[in-house]
Amino acid sequence: MKNKQVEAKQLNSIVLAYIGDAIYEVYVRQHLIESGQINPHELHQRAVKFVAAKAQAQIVHEWIRTEILSVEEAAVVRRGRNAKSNSVPKNASIQDYRYATGFEALIGYLHLEEQKDRLNELMRDAIEWIESEEK
Repeated sequence: MKNKQVEAKQLNSIVLAYIGDAIYEVYVRQHLIESGQINPHELHQRAVKFVAAKAQAQIVHEWIRTEILSVEEAAVVRRGRNAKSNSVPKNASIQDYRYATGFEALIGYLHLEEQKDRLNELMRDAIEWIESEEK
């Protein structure tokens, strides 16, 4: 595989969401393992709460409400939210699914742009927010 820098700004939002989904999954899994979760069934049950479209949509709404996203980041979320997808959500409303796509697109964008500090900051915030909602 060639070491070629991908121009994230030029990618389709669905492609950004595709990689963002995988990146977020790794953050969630690492967090759960570090928090002492080792039973595979328990790991899966907890992970589902983090990666569900509804949870991702709620995080995006919170980020918008608290204005923590930069203008550029908010634009990436909007592009992702408005992207046309050929898939239909099975366990989420269309609105939640679209906001979740925006969430994942932003993660993919930050990852491909190698904005590691900002990505870590938003992932920490997202995970903390979900855990606070579980209580």
